[in-house]
Amino acid sequence: MPRACVIVLDAVGAGDLPDAAEFGTAGSNTIAHTAEAVGGLDVPAMQQLGLGNVMPIEGCPPRPGAPAIWGRLVEQSKGGMDTTTGHWEMMGIVRHEPFPTFPHGFPEQLLDEFSQRTGRGVLGNYPASGTEIIQVLGEEHQRTGSWIVYTSADSVFQIAAHEETIPLDELYQACRTARELLTGPLAVARVIARPFVGVPGDYVRTPHRHDFSLHPPTPNRMQRLREAGVTIHAVGKISDIFAGQDVDDSVGTESNMQGIQRTIERMRAVDDNSFVFTNLVETDMIWGHRNDPEGFANCLREFDAELPRLLQAMRHGDLLILTSDHGCDPTTPSTDHSREHALLIAHFVGLPSASGRHDGATFGDVGATVQQHLTGRHDDDLPGVPIL
Repeated sequence: MPRACVIVLDAVGAGDLPDAAEFGTAGSNTIAHTAEAVGGLDVPAMQQLGLGNVMPIEGCPPRPGAPAIWGRLVEQSKGGMDTTTGHWEMMGIVRHEPFPTFPHGFPEQLLDEFSQRTGRGVLGNYPASGTEIIQVLGEEHQRTGSWIVYTSADSVFQIAAHEETIPLDELYQACRTARELLTGPLAVARVIARPFVGVPGDYVRTPHRHDFSLHPPTPNRMQRLREAGVTIHAVGKISDIFAGQDVDDSVGTESNMQGIQRTIERMRAVDDNSFVFTNLVETDMIWGHRNDPEGFANCLREFDAELPRLLQAMRHGDLLILTSDHGCDPTTPSTDHSREHALLIAHFVGLPSASGRHDGATFGDVGATVQQHLTGRHDDDLPGVPIL
């Protein structure tokens, strides 16, 4: 029985979508611009699978007859250019309305209720870079014990707290409280715990971030897979993105390298008819939002160096898909996400004839391909078509 592994290289966008101008990000091309900025990518394993066939990428020439299907996917959802929207569409959920955003901060009535229920005050309440707002408000936060609340261009309610000032468990409980309050027109896609450590002038975020998402609508491909007896193993923040729904087991990660290692461990160990679903977030969280193309390129190189070990852990008939959920071009003035195509590389182990180009009309082709590969079924009531 086959198995499947999908790895989301978070924010590794593959060029403008046709409607990028409507989202204010026209001209972005995360992977190609990163390659240009560093004088070429060093990713020989992905190059061998056809990464350079997707589009011109400096340092990554095309490989004729690469043993994979490569291309780009269009996002149909109008929900934005964020993690939740991108991952949900992969699994057959297309949002035609955007999640709410709060460019002027959250309503005072909401924050008053949040403060009353958590027993702490609130600082901030404006859109900001997470690394910058803790430098600005961190000392006052430690002095007063108030939460640092902020948002971004995405549909997020973010709560920052120093780990030595407020215990992690209390921070996570505050996020659950916020998730309960953020309903109806306030129903943001994610509430995010943003713990940090350090001293005034030198605060740094820790890897103990935790996301609290809305429950995904049904039906979706994750639900259909489990109904068909597929076991779903989540690595990284996948379980958070899907609010724990239709996930059999989940393991968090504190770095991309840990995420790769845990993915390899699962592909060595999981039974037939299993789906390993991984998110590797550092390209987005650390390098994309900080406009650091060198760091971004090095992050891709580190993943590429481990890709041969992942392929060795797979067996004949397994499916590996590398994809992305949005862009975050580190070479543009903006530090926010960009509206881009998703990267697609699909490798069917032991099937060299599965080679060629596939440009899909929806990110949902990822989930449709996994469903057909593992169950032999294609449910055409959900968006997406199988690659084969």
